Amino acid sequence: MALHHHSDRPWRVRVDDEEGAPCGAGVLLDDRHVLTCAHVVRYAGAAPGGTTSHVRISSVACRPEWTRTAHVAPDTWVHDHSTQRGDVALLELDEPAGCGTRTKLWKAPISGGTVQVYGFPHDEPFGMGADARLAGSGHRQGEWGLLKRMREGDPWIERGYSGAGAMAVGGEFDGRVIGIVVADYVNGDAKAAWMLPTETILTYLPGIEEFTDGSRSNELRPSPPELPGDVLGDPLRLALTQELTRLLDSDWSGTVVVGTGGTTAVGDSWLVRLVRTADPAARAGVTDAELTGAPGDTVLGLGTIDAAYDARGRSVADVSGYLTGRFGLPGGDPQEVRRQLLRRKPPACLVVGGVDRAQDPEALLRELLGQLATRARSRGVRLVLGFESVPPAGLSFDVSLDPEPLRGGAARGVTAAEVHAVVGQLAAEEGAASALQQEWGVRFFAAPRLPPRAAPRLRVRLAVARATEPDPELTAIHDLAVEARAALVLFDHDLRRLITAHEDLTADLELHRVRAARHFGDEDRRLAERHAPAARALRTEPIDLGAARTLVRRYIEEVNRRFEER
Repeated sequence: MALHHHSDRPWRVRVDDEEGAPCGAGVLLDDRHVLTCAHVVRYAGAAPGGTTSHVRISSVACRPEWTRTAHVAPDTWVHDHSTQRGDVALLELDEPAGCGTRTKLWKAPISGGTVQVYGFPHDEPFGMGADARLAGSGHRQGEWGLLKRMREGDPWIERGYSGAGAMAVGGEFDGRVIGIVVADYVNGDAKAAWMLPTETILTYLPGIEEFTDGSRSNELRPSPPELPGDVLGDPLRLALTQELTRLLDSDWSGTVVVGTGGTTAVGDSWLVRLVRTADPAARAGVTDAELTGAPGDTVLGLGTIDAAYDARGRSVADVSGYLTGRFGLPGGDPQEVRRQLLRRKPPACLVVGGVDRAQDPEALLRELLGQLATRARSRGVRLVLGFESVPPAGLSFDVSLDPEPLRGGAARGVTAAEVHAVVGQLAAEEGAASALQQEWGVRFFAAPRLPPRAAPRLRVRLAVARATEPDPELTAIHDLAVEARAALVLFDHDLRRLITAHEDLTADLELHRVRAARHFGDEDRRLAERHAPAARALRTEPIDLGAARTLVRRYIEEVNRRFEER
């Protein structure tokens, strides 16, 4: 009897109709079960009420090759034709494959990274691989993750790839299946495709839990299947939702501290709701009408938040363990987990609620979250920290969404329109300052720190205070906006002073290099030994302008001395 051999990725199988014509792909979970798309089964005529009860499953990664008939397991064909929701099916092989493989589907972030899929286009019945880039929300049917082509001219996903396992390439989940292909789009040079993440599949097929691994994206407190619409009926909760949505749905990075308690008793229901709009598992229970009918800037794209965790009553080890499982990290002590998160590509988007209600809040901040908060912006991480009371004074943050009313002096008759205008100017200036800092601020040693963004919180309070005029809070909002604009002017001045100094030093160094080369030649060794460290100091980041200035001056002095010798 011939020995059974596997090539790489033995879970790759082809789904054929009963005549042997290829209809799509599937993932072999074990010797008895194959996961595929519901519409692939329909193409084969074996959907409930179809022309046949069987499909054929053929191996593409085993030697010798094998073929088995299979049927849809009871209550596992899920597909809504009107909305394209679901589109999953679990097939049971009529005889064991004899493969001995067991495949895990991993719950993994879909906001970025690369995957490889193996499908069966019309002209390639033996299959062909294609690489794709994960691009977050597919903006189709609420629960699809978008796949984009990486390079023009490479093989691309088309009919025959549906049901194929999306295998992560590179990163912590390298070689693991994180979902299946459900659809393709080809229109000339415009090409894209979509996948269902593991968490969405598991929502439709809870019976495959034993074939999954990893931590869920959303571990905030449980909530009902539908989105709680009454949360957004409150102006304060609506404004908080809109501000956090704007931040997380943009290219912004940094740390947001969110107040969920205090005298306003705003609670965290709005934050729980917002996280659920990005949750692949929750999306399966939310209708398109609920998503499209929500107020503007209150729905995140699928997979925008990579991980959300409720720290109330949890230890530092609990939080670290969740992050290790969710991001597929090697693990270690909290400091090591923090280091791994800061080095992760693509950078993570993480929400941690109830920080001050953890078992040991000080240890949680000291050992894990505090350093994440300090370095989030420079590493591209988006970190949201929820507190039921006032955040600790030493915590670094880039945006505060404290819902508490602002206290100031007596009302000066400032109108809501005037306050709206000055806050709008502040928001524009904060955006410009952020762009300048991103381009230049990270390049200099001891560069001025970008002031925290004040506009988001001021917009939140304005949404509440503008209902009544005159209102002392309108005056307070106006004055704080003016103060924040003044701080931005100082930041801009200090950073541009460094930029100008760097440009002047670079120009001086080049001017004297050209002058020296004209008279002494480019091969002059003594001058080259002075020039090289000066040039290196001006381009090695973080740039220490003090040290660079000393080295440039030494080079110029040597050039001038040589001229005096002549």
